[in-house]
Amino acid sequence: MVYYRNRFCLVGDYLVSKFPNNIFDIVQDDLVAVEQELYSIIQSPVDLVNDISVHLVQAGGKRLRPALFLLCARGGCPDHNKLLPLAVAIELIHMATLVHDDVIDDASTRRGRPTANARWGNYSSVLTGDYLFAKAFSAVAVGADKEMLKVLTDVISVMCEGEIDQMKESFNPDQDEADYRLRVAQKTADFIAASCELGAMAAGLDEREVVQVKEYGNAIGMAFQITDDILDITASAEQLGKPVGNDLRQGIVTLPVIYALKNSPDRDELRNIIIKQNMTDNDVKRGLEIIHQTEAIEYSYAQVNKYLQHARNILPPTLSSEVKEALVAVADFVGLRKY
Repeated sequence: MVYYRNRFCLVGDYLVSKFPNNIFDIVQDDLVAVEQELYSIIQSPVDLVNDISVHLVQAGGKRLRPALFLLCARGGCPDHNKLLPLAVAIELIHMATLVHDDVIDDASTRRGRPTANARWGNYSSVLTGDYLFAKAFSAVAVGADKEMLKVLTDVISVMCEGEIDQMKESFNPDQDEADYRLRVAQKTADFIAASCELGAMAAGLDEREVVQVKEYGNAIGMAFQITDDILDITASAEQLGKPVGNDLRQGIVTLPVIYALKNSPDRDELRNIIIKQNMTDNDVKRGLEIIHQTEAIEYSYAQVNKYLQHARNILPPTLSSEVKEALVAVADFVGLRKY
């Protein structure tokens, strides 16, 4: 356990430094426990499963979902026996979906590291993703009641539907903002909302407060994903840990693309690029140029700011000042992040 503890101190410092003012300090001890339990629960007697699972945990990430769950649970008087298993399950589900996404997208890097499918192939990666889902529900069985279990199973179903919708609509330029927002909700925002909702449920908040906390999470998730889609166009490969313009290359029509398709004088050229199943590097470069020549980035950031302001405003007034300040700081971070 010393290895895991020491390693998490590094991961923990990295995670906290990613957020201004150490906004997860009040749940940092819980996050250390989550990290340790992640390593414990993924252990398998099958060496390949163990190797892939450890690789995924070591890839790190912000641990945003379990951190939000733990923060929201601090909004009341939680049953602490439920917190660690649920927090671990939330992160395992997130990891499993990322593994499956990388296989679907044929991604070679994530967070600057080789993906599991790039190292071990699609078959082993998909099965390891399934293994992580199973481990998640093994953890949930310890601490979740039926209502909480339903929240998790429902959101996994929605994420799968969102992924299928995205695949179906790939390379389709005839999408509008309503289509995009629904897909973002399904693929990203609903899970972040569920993480917050589960925290509020664990805290024993009343029904209205649970709804408000869930709505906060939804707004954070929408803003987070729109920011991701902006950064795919504006950030460097070093910042992203994956190639720039990757969404465009895969035919994923994001909010900046939708804006450019509607407002650019070169919309027809952009449309012809999007419908190509095999874009060249020059196609991607030209598509990004067309987007940058419009106000697509500014418009998209304006939508991010609307969601974040709603997140700040919807928080229940009954939350402690410490918890509320931390949740507001998360919103501030999402609006400022560059990675």
